[in-house]
Amino acid sequence: MVIVIQCKDGVGLVAAISSVLANAGYNIVSMREHVDLEENKFFARIVVAEISDPQNIEKAITKVLPADAIVKVNPLPEKKIVVLVTKEHHCLSDILTRNHFKTLGASVQCVIGNHPDLKSITERFEIPFHLVSHENKSRESYEAELMAKIVPYNPDYLILAKFMRVLSPEFIGSFKLKIINIHHSFLPAFSGANPYRQALKRGVKIIGATAHFVTDDLDEGPIITQKTISVNHSYILSDLIRAGRENETSALAKAMQLVFEDRVFVYNNKTVVFE
Repeated sequence: MVIVIQCKDGVGLVAAISSVLANAGYNIVSMREHVDLEENKFFARIVVAEISDPQNIEKAITKVLPADAIVKVNPLPEKKIVVLVTKEHHCLSDILTRNHFKTLGASVQCVIGNHPDLKSITERFEIPFHLVSHENKSRESYEAELMAKIVPYNPDYLILAKFMRVLSPEFIGSFKLKIINIHHSFLPAFSGANPYRQALKRGVKIIGATAHFVTDDLDEGPIITQKTISVNHSYILSDLIRAGRENETSALAKAMQLVFEDRVFVYNNKTVVFE
């Protein structure tokens, strides 16, 4: 079982936590901790062989920590996700394959597209596909229809697998720090639209992909993971896009693994990641 802790830093926190677990007869398999000295914040991820009474252990650990402590014992060992897509298949294909072979660390509840292009591949994996078109609709009515499809599945996370729509602050606020996006650049460079075209014009020698949580500020949410590959002057735009797709797939897969395994802590628009 996994225990995740986030609180103000203080002397003796590790000893106090260890004592609670030892007194309860629980063996610590691994423990990772980090202190942000500037923010006076303590983070820990603890793996315990087995916990027979998670609620009592959670209460016992909370009692020995500062008043603002956030403690979760074995938070949702398998997450439920809804995947949002547009037309590009590479990230979705990877997600569906991992889901099929039970290596995703989560369960795909459905796929929602604003175009019908990815319906067939989704249904080949026997996953429900919902078409919610944005055409000839206000953003408000489109997002209301989108929400109506999502809510019945009660997902833990939304995955934007090349979902090429900007979501409103109201929609994002309904899933605070529960929306994961893959952006096809090494943020903060080349944010916004057409990052590969921006990179080509700039003549970069490295292109990247960034998986991040979605916030109200476009492409500026807390970064989970980033991947890069080398390119050179011979690359035209289509070469950059083709090379970048593998990067995007890899970065999103890594980010999902980290989040689903409760290895990511978010604060002040940045992350602590225990890989």
